[in-house]
Amino acid sequence: MVPVILDLPDFLVRGRVLKLYRQALRVACRAPIDSRSELRRIMRQEMETNKNCNDKQRIRFLLSEGLERLKRLDETLDMQGH
Repeated sequence: MVPVILDLPDFLVRGRVLKLYRQALRVACRAPIDSRSELRRIMRQEMETNKNCNDKQRIRFLLSEGLERLKRLDETLDMQGH
């Protein structure tokens, strides 16, 4: 397999995507036990669905949307005491 060489902007975006995914997995660990695996599955599916996206504007939108959704989930879990 030939390694992919990223330019600096792509490297930085990749880092932001991975950071979002790690944050999402951490928040999912706070969810009720019976919901955790489903949340992780959905998060993984979202990442897999968009992993070949090369449209920079779409990637920015997806990151923004992902951060907003994660914030709402985090707030919901806080309100529920998790």
